[in-house]
Amino acid sequence: MLRRLAAIAALPLLACDAPGPLVVLPGGPTSDWTHYGADAGGSRFSPLRQVTPENVVHLERVWEFHTGDVAKGDAEGSGKTSFQATPIAIDGALYLCSPMNRVFALDAETGALRWVADPEVADTGSWTRTCRGVAHARVAADGACAERIFTATMDARLLAYDARSGERCTGFGRGGEVDLSVGVSGFRTDEYGVTSPPTVIGDVVAVGALVGDGRRVDAPSGVVRGFDVRTGALRWAFDPVPPGTPRSPDAPDGSPRYYPGTPNAWSILSADPSRDLLFVPMGNPSPDFYGGLRDGIDYYGSSVVALRGSTGEGVWHFQTVRHDLWDYDVASQPTLLDVTGPDGRRVPAVAQTTKMAHVFLLDRDTGEPVHPVRERPVPASDVPGETSAPTQPFPTHPPPLLPEALGPDDAWGLVPWERNACREKLEALRTGPIFTPPSLEGTLQYPGVAGGSNWGGLAVDRERGLLVMNLNRMPTVQRVVPRGEEVAIPVRRPYDVIFPQIGTPFAQFQSTLLSPLGVPCTAPPWGTLTAVDLATGEKRWEVPFGSTRDIAPFPFWVDWGLPSMGGPIVTASGLVFIGASMDDALHAYDVETGEELWSARLPAGGQATPLTYRRPGGRQFVVIAAGGHGTVGTTLGDSVVAYALPIEAEASE
Repeated sequence: MLRRLAAIAALPLLACDAPGPLVVLPGGPTSDWTHYGADAGGSRFSPLRQVTPENVVHLERVWEFHTGDVAKGDAEGSGKTSFQATPIAIDGALYLCSPMNRVFALDAETGALRWVADPEVADTGSWTRTCRGVAHARVAADGACAERIFTATMDARLLAYDARSGERCTGFGRGGEVDLSVGVSGFRTDEYGVTSPPTVIGDVVAVGALVGDGRRVDAPSGVVRGFDVRTGALRWAFDPVPPGTPRSPDAPDGSPRYYPGTPNAWSILSADPSRDLLFVPMGNPSPDFYGGLRDGIDYYGSSVVALRGSTGEGVWHFQTVRHDLWDYDVASQPTLLDVTGPDGRRVPAVAQTTKMAHVFLLDRDTGEPVHPVRERPVPASDVPGETSAPTQPFPTHPPPLLPEALGPDDAWGLVPWERNACREKLEALRTGPIFTPPSLEGTLQYPGVAGGSNWGGLAVDRERGLLVMNLNRMPTVQRVVPRGEEVAIPVRRPYDVIFPQIGTPFAQFQSTLLSPLGVPCTAPPWGTLTAVDLATGEKRWEVPFGSTRDIAPFPFWVDWGLPSMGGPIVTASGLVFIGASMDDALHAYDVETGEELWSARLPAGGQATPLTYRRPGGRQFVVIAAGGHGTVGTTLGDSVVAYALPIEAEASE
């Protein structure tokens, strides 16, 4: 998207300060990384303190592992891999999945392979192949499969492996797997599969699924299901239809059937085992951009839903977007934390960041906002047959984190003629405040479909009361196209896409707003890293995030901030680690100030969330999957890379 930044006038490169002396500190605490988001509540916070703002400049690469699973796909992106996995670290082992759904166990100290398991996933025909992570459960004191690694696949299977050997747990389901296509009407492997890790709560392993965007009205169901961690038997199913909707009749063989077209949970779930609560981020119903035929099916669309973990019973839900027409699904993991309410009372809460760059702080038990949420009027749709929501919810603490409108006056270019061309493009579109609906002439959507915040979510600094997140600042153009006219629209891959929305009167044309030079028509930064003070709701700091180094030739490397996929983590010592951006690098920032303290080149794009862990007597490791993102267009690869302080920096316990 930005490869023509070579047109930028040459800028001087900033010299890096030489590293200071190595600061050797006491070894401090030890900690594993037992869940995708560090803990069941997805905090992405580590208590580790061995690597500090003072000594982080001495981090060095200590090992690198290659999965062997990388595919370049075709010119339009189909079949490419996207290595988005965050490994989990448990008792000296790392467990992760590759884009081909192979599962690996590595030695956490050396990166040496312990075992690999291959579920032999069928070629689903999906656009990009990915797997974000696996889950762990201890189900018995000892014996085969006492500890299990759960993974779910692109071709809709849930599998259990022995954590020690990698052998299938044959008592789970049939031969170690459960068929997730059962009951999913209209199931097709090219539009239904799992990309995010399962979630274990008690003796249940829960899983949602990805349903392809904008395909058809009767797309596969977005059902969320819980299975017994030992046997794989179905324990419950949450069919996300409005309350009171009659249950779908069972299939002739007695198996359940679930409603088609419902909102789906493609992202990462969170759990509070002490409350027996599962927190589910829901997408929007099918198709994404036209809601004239939904008839209430979007009751749970773009919501955070709290389910009883043992039964699947709905406890509460909070809708972040009414009648979503923008693909503003809840893309990130709900994050559990304690916050102080307006009355000074500490509240167990859920923080939910969204593609709109809104952060909602919700009471964990009731779903009620901890701070006021205002319903504000928004523009109405004039698309025939569409009835858009008259208002949308806006948080007040923190307030929206991005500008809420862009128009012709915001046109940007490297030179005046380019800026004028961008202004003409913007003048031809419908522009307005956030939630301006898609239109027949084309609407500028800001933030775009990638956010704001996407699946990388946020990290909580529990000690300093901060939320840290990476935000995208790229608009999208959304045009409603009468049925039959879409065939005449030229499509520039990967910047444009047409969603057929079969069963509705309209297809949808979505594009990226670029100048004649291929540069975004809006001013940088196109991505930021932001910290929000939980006590005040205000931004503590915000910095451009991402360099043009790997998408433009030397000497046109500038730190203007780029779109990102993946998320940050925070350590108790005061560091933020993040890859995510379109430069092939892992970065460390001071969580107090936003100052970048260290970065390291990666062998491929780091579109994944890193992790950190430390065993007793050992070094603190920072690990990231570096395999790029087939859709975003970063460098593809198959590496898992680990960093630590030099061996002489180790200190005794």
